Amino acid sequence: MTALASEIDRFNRLSATWWNAVGPMRPLHVVNALRQDYIGARIAARFGRTGPAPLAGIRIVDIGCGAGLLCEPFARLGAQVTGVDAAAGNVAAARIHAAAERLAIDYRIGEPAAALRDDERFDAVLLLEVVEHVDDVDGLVRRAARHVAPGGLLFVSTIDRTWRSFALAIVGAEYVFRVLPRGTHDWRRFVRPRELAAMATGAGLALADLRGMRYLPVLHRASWVRDTSVNYIAEFARGDGPAPPAAAPVVDAAAEKEIPCGS
Repeated sequence: MTALASEIDRFNRLSATWWNAVGPMRPLHVVNALRQDYIGARIAARFGRTGPAPLAGIRIVDIGCGAGLLCEPFARLGAQVTGVDAAAGNVAAARIHAAAERLAIDYRIGEPAAALRDDERFDAVLLLEVVEHVDDVDGLVRRAARHVAPGGLLFVSTIDRTWRSFALAIVGAEYVFRVLPRGTHDWRRFVRPRELAAMATGAGLALADLRGMRYLPVLHRASWVRDTSVNYIAEFARGDGPAPPAAAPVVDAAAEKEIPCGS
C-alpha cells in the first residue's frame, strides 16, 4: 500500500463534506480555484490549445482525486478525465456528484498500481495534496511518472518541510484558525522541493515550473508567491515531446482567488 490506511479511513469519514464550499473542505475549494486556472493554462499552452474547450481530447488522470473537485471543471473544458482515489467514500461522493452534473468521468477506487493499467498513458497526471499522505513518496512519484505520455506533464502540489510550514500549515491552520481538521497533516511527511525534484528526475521527468502558494485563512484567499517554504506546486515534463511553455509569471495578491462566505 502507498496510501496510509489511517489516511484512507480519515478521508472516508470526510467524504460527505467535500462539496460543501464553506465546510471543512473550504480551504481546498479556495486553493483549487487558483490551481485550476494554472494547470489548465499550462496544459493548453503545452499542447497549443485555445478556444472555449481548450482541453478537448486531452487525457487527464487525477490521482488522489477526492470527490472530484478538479475532475469536474477539467471535464467541462473538454478533457477526458479519470479520477483515482484509495478511499471508497471519496469515489462514491465523486460519482454521485458527477452524475448529478451529467459529467462523464471515469472514477476508479484503489491505488494507482491497481486502478490504472500499466499501458495507460495520459497527457497530464495530477498528484495534488497527495504525497504528504503516503508512506512511499518516491514509489508514488515513479508510478505516476510511468503514466505520463510522451510530451506530457506531471503536476505535484504539497507542503515544504520547514519550521515555517509547521507554524502555518499545522499550528495555524489546524489549531489556531481551525480551517482544517486537527490531524490533517503530519509535518514529518512533508516533502522538500529538492527532494520531489530528485524523485521526478529519477523517474525520467524534468522540472518545468515551481512556484509557492499563499493561503490566507481568515480571508479565505489564495495566491501564487515566490516563496515555496510552505505550500508549493511543481510541474514536470516528459522530455520526448514539445518543449514546455515558458513558466507563467508568479502573480501577486491582486490575483487572489476567493470563495466568499455563503457561496
